[in-house]
Amino acid sequence: MKTKTVTNFLKKVCLVALALASFTTVAQEESEEKSWIENFSVSGSVDGYYRYNIGAPNRIGDFDGDPTTDPSYIAPGTSFVNQSGFALGMANVILGYEGDKVGFVADLVFGQRGEDAVFNSDGSAQIVNQLYAYWNVSESVKLTVGNFNTYLGYEVISPTGNFNYSTSYMFSYGPFSHTGLKADFTLNDNWSAMLAIMNPTDFTESNPFDTYIIGAQLGYSADNGSAYLNFRYGNEGFPGLVGPTFQADLTTGWDVAEEFYLGINATYLSTDPQADGDAGGFYGVALYPQYKTSEKFTIGIRGEYFALYNDGLLGLGAVGVDTEGDGSVIAATLTGSYDIGSLTLKPELRLDSTSEDFFEDNDGQETKSLSSFVLGAIYKF
Repeated sequence: MKTKTVTNFLKKVCLVALALASFTTVAQEESEEKSWIENFSVSGSVDGYYRYNIGAPNRIGDFDGDPTTDPSYIAPGTSFVNQSGFALGMANVILGYEGDKVGFVADLVFGQRGEDAVFNSDGSAQIVNQLYAYWNVSESVKLTVGNFNTYLGYEVISPTGNFNYSTSYMFSYGPFSHTGLKADFTLNDNWSAMLAIMNPTDFTESNPFDTYIIGAQLGYSADNGSAYLNFRYGNEGFPGLVGPTFQADLTTGWDVAEEFYLGINATYLSTDPQADGDAGGFYGVALYPQYKTSEKFTIGIRGEYFALYNDGLLGLGAVGVDTEGDGSVIAATLTGSYDIGSLTLKPELRLDSTSEDFFEDNDGQETKSLSSFVLGAIYKF
C-alpha cells in the first residue's frame, strides 16, 4: 500500500514538473515572440495638396489650346508639388525592426511624390524609397548596407521631415538616395563621423556604370542643435557626358531661443566634363528661420539663393541660363504649420525670381518671376 502511495506521489510530482516545464517553455516562447513584436514598428504618412499660380496659367498646354506643344504645368523648377489644382502627394509606409545588434528598414512609397523620388528605379523597385539592414558592431560603430536616403542637405523626401511643404532647389538637385555600404562612428557624446562607398547617385537598385561614389560626413550635436559637414566624390557614370563629381554640403540648425529656431544649408557641386571644357555645377545657400507662436502653430520662411554655372546639371531645367550657361534664382517661401492631432496643415506663399526669363504670365509672355500658393495636408501615423 505504501509502495502504491509513493508511486502515485512520484507520478504527481512528475506531472507537475512536466507541466511547469511546458509552461516555462511556452512562457519563454511567448516572451521571445513578445520581445520581437515590441521591436517591430510600423509608421508612415499620407499627404496631398492644392496649388495655384498667381498671375500665371494653371493648366497644361500652350495658349493655342494644344496640350501637346507644352505638356507641363508652369511651376518652380524644383521637385514635387508642381501640379496645379488638387493633387496627390504620396502614401508612405515604413516597416522596421530594431534589435540589440541588428535591424532593418523597409520604406515604401506610393503616389506621384514617391514616384518622383525614386525616378531611377524600375519595376517593383519603383515603390522602394529605402531598403536596408544594419549591424551595431559596437557601441561606437554601426554598419548599414542597402538603399538609404541621402545624408546631404537640409530637406528630405518625406513631407513629415520638412517644415516647408514645397522643396528647395538645393534639395531638388542634390542627391535623393544612395545604395551601398556605410559606416557610422560615434566619436564621443557630441561628435560623429560617417564613411560610405555607394553606387552612382540615385541608381538605387543596381550599378549600370561600374563606377562608385565615396561619401563622408563629420557631425556635431548638442542639446540645442546640430551641424553636419558632408562630402561626396566619384564618377557618376554617364560615359562621354560627365567625369568626376565633387560636392561639399553644410547642414545646421539651432534653437536660438525657446520659440525661435534657425536652420542653414549651403552647398557646392562641381562636375568635370569628360571632353575638353570647364567644370560645371551649382551652388547655393538657404536660411530657415521659424517662430513657434503656440503649441499648435509655427510660422517660418525659407529664403534661398541657387545658381548654376557652365551649364551645370546638363540643362535639366532648374532655372533659365544665359549664353555662358550661367543662371540663378532667389526663392522666398512663407509657410505656416498648424497641427490638428496627427494632421498638419501647411498654407504656403512662394515667390521665385530668376536671373533669366524662365516662366510665363497669363498673357503668354516670358517673365522672370512666379508667385504661387500651396495648401498641403499631411497625416502622420
